[in-house]
Formats: sequence, structure tokens, C-alpha cells
Amino acid sequence: MIPDITKVKVFLNDTQVGILQQDVASGVCVFEYDKRWLAEGFSISPTELPLHDGLFYGSPERFGGNFAVFEDSLPDGYGLYLLNRILKEKGSSLKEISPLQKLSIIGSSGMGALSYLPVMPGFEEQKEIISEAELDFFQEEALCVLGEKEPGDTAMLYYSSANSGGARPKVAFRSGSGAHWLVKFRHEYDPKTIGQTELLYMKTARECGVNIPRIGLLKDRYFCIERFDIAEDGTRRHVLTAAALLKTDFRSQTADYTNLLALTGYLTQDPRQVEEMFRRMVVNLVAINKDDHAKNFSFICNGGKWELAPAYDITYSPEGSNGEHATSLFFSGNPSLDIVLKAGTQIYIPEKRCMEIVQEVEDVCRRNLPKVNLLTLS
Repeated sequence: MIPDITKVKVFLNDTQVGILQQDVASGVCVFEYDKRWLAEGFSISPTELPLHDGLFYGSPERFGGNFAVFEDSLPDGYGLYLLNRILKEKGSSLKEISPLQKLSIIGSSGMGALSYLPVMPGFEEQKEIISEAELDFFQEEALCVLGEKEPGDTAMLYYSSANSGGARPKVAFRSGSGAHWLVKFRHEYDPKTIGQTELLYMKTARECGVNIPRIGLLKDRYFCIERFDIAEDGTRRHVLTAAALLKTDFRSQTADYTNLLALTGYLTQDPRQVEEMFRRMVVNLVAINKDDHAKNFSFICNGGKWELAPAYDITYSPEGSNGEHATSLFFSGNPSLDIVLKAGTQIYIPEKRCMEIVQEVEDVCRRNLPKVNLLTLS
């Protein structure tokens, strides 16, 4: 039986940000900033929760009445699948529990710096310390659970996943130097070379001028990427996805690259970072990464100053949604060069510079990637 939760305290690292509770009459979530946070803190979501006193009400049409910023703390895909299995063992399911109950389950085990109290009894954070020697075991356990061929250790997989997003299985991993990484496994439908493929595409993105975290390949097959939500001293960094900042459900695929470019300009006030978002768009188009939904772009907040987070999840993904990119451009799921240039010039990047970026990306991708897996814009 899952206990009822009607109120949670929201923290950013060790400082209380505010109170989130459920309105009895409407069922929507209500948030209020803590007075001390109002005096000394910053808006944890400028597009949704501006820094001022008073009550904020969620919308009954979105996120079950919750706020997008807090929904961003939840896993998706693989993590939600595991969590639902655990809840079923307890006689419940994700459909039956409230947004506050979900956040109480997450507690302090989610990605980013936000955490929630009280922690749901029975879901206290259980740290799984994974060694490189155990990776093959975790891969096989994940395939067993995903294939539902054998029971598998669902709880072990869940607590080792760090509530990360995405459809593919993952585990949190600490290197010998103490750095924090995510290791990605293949799903049932993935080729065995998927780790090598993602490494190649991420290296290519870096050569194209895209800022990415440190990456690697463990045991010659497991792609790993350093976590940018944890600083070198171990403190958490406040990170939100573009989906949360745009207040959109990434599964609906309603985001457009014009939204992402405008959001980058609004948050960072930095033309160089707007150009970086434009470059990422071009890389996704040329390298045919159609799994470019709004949760695959993030922003980091340092003391109220926002910046574009390093890029991730850039790989060959030709399926998309009915063969189109998850994030459209002027509502086109497979945009042409003229539309790409229009997007750039609209956000004050000179057309000549836009063309230079397109040609730089195409040149690098032609050198590094299989030519049959490329789109030529120019």
C-alpha cells in the first residue's frame, strides 16, 4: 500500500526552496516559494515559477496538475517502466499515484539538484555502487526485465539507474578518480554495436564544434558519458530540460527548433550560445538524429545565471516520428536548407554565418560518418 502524500518540501541541494501541495478542491498542485529563498535565491524555472511571493497553481490539463519543473525530476522510458514494476509489486501503479507521491518516491535520487521530502517509506535512496566488472551482469539483467522473460532484479536496476531519462537501460557509475558517469546499455531492439555508434556520433559532434561532456567506451561496448549535473566537488547543479522550460510533454513532440533558439536567447542572453543551439540543430539534421525531442536539450543554472548544458544523446536515429524529426523546424519534420537559414537569420545569426556552420558540419560528418547515413543540406 502506497501512503498518501499531500505536501512535500522542495529543496535545492540543502536549502529549502518552497512547499508543494495538492489543492483539495481542484486536485492541482500548488507551489509557494520559501521566504528565505525569495530573499536570497533565484527562480528555479523562469518560464513557469518567476521569483515572487504568493501561490502558483498547476494546470489540470498538464502533467496531472503538477508543474513541468518538478515533473522533470522524474525518469522516463526505462526508469518509469522499472518504477511501475516495483509499484505493481506493492499493489499499485503509476496511474494510481499522485504527482506528490511520485516526487516523494524520487526523494533525493533524481538527476539535477532538486530533491523532495518526505521520502516515501520503502523508497529511501539505496545507492548501488557499480564496478566495471559488473556491467555485463547489469546488461543481462536489464534485457531479462525488459523482455519479461524472467523476473529479474527490478529494484536493483531501478536504484542503480539514478532516475535518468531515456528509453535505454542505464546505470550510474563512479570512476576511479571519483567522477560521476552514466553508462548506457542496449535495449532489446538495439544492435550490439550501439555503444560504438553513439561514441562515433558524439565524437563527430564535438569535432563539429558542439560542446559535449567527457565520453568513453567501457569494455569496448558500453557507451558512457560524464554527468554534468554533478560538479567536481560533488555538489548538485540545477539542471532543467528544454521540455520543462517550455512546459511541454516531450512525448507530444510539439517543440520546434525556433522555440529552442528563442529559449536559449531568453535564458542566456548570449549570442554565442544561441549559435551553439543552431549548430546542434544542424548536426542533428545532417547526421540524421531524429530522436531530437525537447528532453534531449538541457540548461544549467549557476546562482540564477543560465547557460546551455553540454550536448548529449546525439547518435544515428533515422526512425523519428513517422520518419520526421521529433523537434520540427517551422513545423517541418524534415526541413530544407532555406528553412534552416530562415531559422538562423530570424534569431539574428547572419545568413553567411549560418551557411558556414552548415558547411562545417557537413564537411566533418562526411569525413567521419557513413555517407549513406547523412543528409546534405547545402
